[in-house]
Amino acid sequence: MSKSSPNPNSSPSMFQTDFPSSEFSARRKDVFDRIGSNAVAVLQGASPRGELELFRQSNEFYYLCGIEVPYAYLLLDACSRKTILYLPKRNVDQERSEGPILNADDADLAEKLTGVDEVRRTEEFSADIADAETVYVPQGSEKHHNPLDLLNTHPTREARFIQRLKDFCPQVKIQDLSPIIFSLRTLKSPNEIKLMQRAGQLTGLAVAEAMRCTKPGIMEFQLRSVADFIFLANGAKGGGYPAIIAGGANAWYGHYFRNNCELQDGDLVLMDYAPDYGYYTSDIGRMWPINGEYTAWQRELYGFIVEYHKTLLKLIRPDVLASQIMDEAAITMEDLINRTNFSKDYYEKAARKALEFRGHLSHTVGMDVHDRGDYRSQPLVTGTVFSVDPMMWIPEEKLYIRVEDTVIITENGMENLTQLAPLELDDVEMVMKEKGILENHHLIKYLE
Repeated sequence: MSKSSPNPNSSPSMFQTDFPSSEFSARRKDVFDRIGSNAVAVLQGASPRGELELFRQSNEFYYLCGIEVPYAYLLLDACSRKTILYLPKRNVDQERSEGPILNADDADLAEKLTGVDEVRRTEEFSADIADAETVYVPQGSEKHHNPLDLLNTHPTREARFIQRLKDFCPQVKIQDLSPIIFSLRTLKSPNEIKLMQRAGQLTGLAVAEAMRCTKPGIMEFQLRSVADFIFLANGAKGGGYPAIIAGGANAWYGHYFRNNCELQDGDLVLMDYAPDYGYYTSDIGRMWPINGEYTAWQRELYGFIVEYHKTLLKLIRPDVLASQIMDEAAITMEDLINRTNFSKDYYEKAARKALEFRGHLSHTVGMDVHDRGDYRSQPLVTGTVFSVDPMMWIPEEKLYIRVEDTVIITENGMENLTQLAPLELDDVEMVMKEKGILENHHLIKYLE
């Protein structure tokens, strides 16, 4: 198609400003290098969530071009090493209602912003791949049919897309692009690190504010609302994943997300929630006393896990295996256990079993809170981001105790991205004595 001049009514809100086009070009070059010279890679952009709902692009599509337009497509031809971006044509009525939207008529602007070689209309996509023989398609979010959902036989969007590709070119051999993209996403660039530092700061600020607002009688979801306010007021799109706000016995369920229970005096509350900031998130875990003061048993158990956490943080550094760090931490913590008089035998048993668990250096973090990519099979390298999440279980009392931070490996050690959230038990109690935003601004109104 012929190129046009950039839309004179274009707005900076039409395109992200966190990454230069050169970074997207470098990422696509890595894809070319990995799929082989005779293959192509194709990605479909996300569809709208609903009328007047904020659009969010799929992580894979965004990672390779930064475009936030529904119904877009991306073609990476490894033979020519060229990338074509397919955009819908201009919808004048939609723009009159919603404002400027990047479209196929903005070819020059889209090429400049993304570094792609060409921009075409979406209706040209099928013809352009008709002769492809090997096509790489992301399948990482592919979900299998749930056998409990007996009446739902509809394939997923990914499956429908793959079937359409086979309809367009029956000779095609489909390969999974997801492992390649996940591998590239494991190490974070300086621009990604900036976003993750900001996401970590907002995470810590939100948890600290939730501590200030906690008192017996409020609802779990009210602490989530405090975090959402901090996130949105500072430029995030909201939460990066379903909030875990678990009071009392709810904390036993590691991914409890209903958040609809009242917080009770004498219980602990677990909070695990981070923002979606520029398509990147963080991860955290803190537990604090709902009434503002840790009891003796809470200090005994949570205090032990906090010490374990601090030990792990001190030992994290580049050029060593995660397993080595775990082994070194276990030696230090075994000595602490031997010097501790636990109030119950099964508390000590749980502490010793925690040393056997190998998941305390947990998952990678990035565009997804449980991001993709393996960091444990080789020595840690600069730019790796993962969660440090020591935990213990006391089944006799259905207690699950954990604390978590997100860290990044640096040249000389590590940086704790979520360190603004109070960690030491005495610091938590001090923060909880301060007035929180709910009280200061009278945001809660109870119905009689």
